[in-house]
Amino acid sequence: MNYLYRIISVLITFLLFNTHISVFAQPLQVTSPDGSIKLFLSETYPIEYSISVSGSMIISKATAALYFNEPNNPHNPITIKNIKRSSQNRLLTPHIKQKSAQIVEHYNQITLIFDNQQTVNFRVFNSGIAYRFNTFMTDHFAIKNELAQFKFIDSTRTLFPAEKSFVSHNERTYESKQLSAITENEFASLPLMVEFNKSKLVITESGLKDYPGMWLQGTGRESLRATFPKTIVSSKLQKGSDRNEVIEQRSPFIFESKLAPQANSRSFPWRILAISKDDSELLTNQLSYLLADELAINPSWVKPGQVAWDWWNANNVYGVDFIAGINTQTYKYYIDFAAKNGIEYIILDEGWHHLDSVMNVVEDIDVKEIIAYGKLKNVDVILWVIWKTLDTQLTEALDLFAHWGAAGIKVDFMQRDDQAMVNYYWKIARETAKRKLLVNFHGSYKPAGLRRAYPNVITREGVRGLEHNKWANYITAEHNLTLPFIRQVAGPMDYTPGAMSNAQPNNFSISFARPMSKTTRAHQVAMYIVYESPLQMLADSPSAYVKESQTTEFITAIPTVWDETHVISAKLADHIVIARRNGTQWYLGAMGNSNEHKINVDLSFLPANKRFEMTLFKDGLNADKFASDHKIETKPVTHNSTFILNLAPSGGAAAIIKEAQ
Repeated sequence: MNYLYRIISVLITFLLFNTHISVFAQPLQVTSPDGSIKLFLSETYPIEYSISVSGSMIISKATAALYFNEPNNPHNPITIKNIKRSSQNRLLTPHIKQKSAQIVEHYNQITLIFDNQQTVNFRVFNSGIAYRFNTFMTDHFAIKNELAQFKFIDSTRTLFPAEKSFVSHNERTYESKQLSAITENEFASLPLMVEFNKSKLVITESGLKDYPGMWLQGTGRESLRATFPKTIVSSKLQKGSDRNEVIEQRSPFIFESKLAPQANSRSFPWRILAISKDDSELLTNQLSYLLADELAINPSWVKPGQVAWDWWNANNVYGVDFIAGINTQTYKYYIDFAAKNGIEYIILDEGWHHLDSVMNVVEDIDVKEIIAYGKLKNVDVILWVIWKTLDTQLTEALDLFAHWGAAGIKVDFMQRDDQAMVNYYWKIARETAKRKLLVNFHGSYKPAGLRRAYPNVITREGVRGLEHNKWANYITAEHNLTLPFIRQVAGPMDYTPGAMSNAQPNNFSISFARPMSKTTRAHQVAMYIVYESPLQMLADSPSAYVKESQTTEFITAIPTVWDETHVISAKLADHIVIARRNGTQWYLGAMGNSNEHKINVDLSFLPANKRFEMTLFKDGLNADKFASDHKIETKPVTHNSTFILNLAPSGGAAAIIKEAQ
């Protein structure tokens, strides 16, 4: 009998330690406010969790943990000291209305308090799940690694932005791959999408501060595992380069504490799993903003708007009586064009200063004169700078830019998101805010929460955008129709639309100095409504916009921020039809892939009992052969109106809907 008792005891012990399930308690459960998403948690460390959506399990036994420089003692396992539950339901009013004038923050939360100086918060929203670790260390510390392994149910497909190095602009194409086919040697930047039969999941992060960005690598199974760039011990600029760094040595740690001992209570980034029951929900997902650090400045001076941009069109100004180029006369021409069309900003991109110093202006440019001329015309000026050169002269350079009256800076070529580089972004945000300067980060990682704390960080790149048409042919309509569902979930994206030279794929050609789009004209115009960037570029030459004045008048009538967003129809990589409101006016944007589309558009989102006038910019009858072909028509519409939208291959449409007079 004693022998049998010992056998049973051993079996019970084995089950407890190998299944991580207590025989005395059910797994902890948290449900989204609408009941559609359920989170199941173990009371173990590493934390183990599963997720179901509308009754179907999508993630099973995913794991999360932090590993510090001190090894865990296997004979003294980490245990839960306490569990707390809470809820939040409030309405937020962001200064920059990227998607809407108000955002509902509604979630249920569970907090697990462990006996190793750590807590973890899990928040369950109607639109996804997020978690973050917090520590209460009493001394300097380092983190060797963070465990974040996402284990999915059944065979799943991912749209995988494959990377080759932690030194990257994060400008990738989303490659369709079976999850189990991705090896441990393959990794990707974020955001990243995983597809299920009835739902989709986008993994990204927010609240990224004083910590490295998260990347995901394959496992050869139905899972993805987080990987992180380690802290940099030494680096130097590549020989002959003003921007590309060579990483000479990294530490064993992904994070090292720089704070005084008494200040070492801190939070780590939120791991976001944005969940959609259908594709359209991803277009309105606000988790990246909701989980970001709260407002740190008075942003009343931050002004969204459009920008006349010089670099993409290589300053190809024509029909003028001066030699176009990087000179004062050319930029005054940009200002005249912007002023005539109500464009708020112009940018002086690469070339206005010698690359050894952001204050060493080239001989043909008078920055003070250009900025003063712009102010006479109510047009502000943004200055491009290389991050490394700026960093060596930061205080005096920003003071000088502010003294000149510049509106902001475009900081370029950071190409990393290790702990030190993430801190650089926050430093730039703080220092520019002190001087009331906007920031547009290029050569950057994806948005990860900084924009909420510092709304002067008004947009950023981290997206494979229109500039790639200058040297490659992979910016297809299909690619353009992945970005709003994946990259845009993380935050605004400076894709830089607006090409006036347009081609179908069979007659597209690469030209660095005279680039074109691989889509129709109407597809380009629709981007100003579909793509979210509170600072929105007009990429082509002012001379081209003068020549194509009908298109220009339409584009410049489109706002860059929105009071309300309504998705009419959306399917990943296939098409989007979306309506947005600014004030009393509505704007409709439609983009299609390389196939023709006939889409029924229902205008029931318009207020009832009112009459409207719709001006529609659409593909012309010959846009399938000559992609610049377009037609503009105006007709009365109401809340009860429907119509068929015909999109050419790689086509689009845009509409401005005003109350009838």
